[in-house]
Amino acid sequence: MRAMLSPSVLNADFGNLKQEIEMLNRSEADWVHLDVMDGVFVPNISFGTPVLEAVKKHSSKPMDVHLMIVDPDRYIDHFHSLGAAWLNVHYEACTHLHRTVHYIRSRGMKAGVTLNPHTPVHVLSDIIADVDLVLIMSVNPGFGGQRFIENTYAKAEELKNLILRKNSPALIQVDGGVDLSNIRKLKQCGVDCFVVGSFIFRSGNPEETIRQLKKEAEKA
Repeated sequence: MRAMLSPSVLNADFGNLKQEIEMLNRSEADWVHLDVMDGVFVPNISFGTPVLEAVKKHSSKPMDVHLMIVDPDRYIDHFHSLGAAWLNVHYEACTHLHRTVHYIRSRGMKAGVTLNPHTPVHVLSDIIADVDLVLIMSVNPGFGGQRFIENTYAKAEELKNLILRKNSPALIQVDGGVDLSNIRKLKQCGVDCFVVGSFIFRSGNPEETIRQLKKEAEKA
């Protein structure tokens, strides 16, 4: 499967958000990644409805929404109304994960489940066949620009084996510290989609950086 890239808007220039989204439209990016943080589940607050509405207005790419919030079930309908194509909830935040995943899918969205760095892959064994995407956090969630956690490679391989064993349709996504030095190895470990933030938006030419990342991943 070809590598997919989902640039994280969290690292974009919000003073020029329209131009940043238009750049992503021109680029080889596949999705637009939006991290919604509540300051409770993670120690940071990001953005909410107005930013998602602005992105939806200008973006030609599907919105890949990652909810880093407590009680995400309360907001599934809301993010559906905002146009999310992929809605990703944390395993650690969902008391009734099976019900949450199926409700997301019933609303016509793809359902993702995120695992924090300390959460083992095996906890998804009974739900993996019903999930469209699993996001492995390769940094501790809440802030961009963190150092990549090396155990992510083994975790991705373990998850890939679980997906194959359970005949699941789930894609594997990784978020945190992804750059040209590790994207090929991550692809070799079974990762399908890469969330990249600061490495893209802090580069001199983000559009070219996206092209280089995809090219490097495809060498796997």
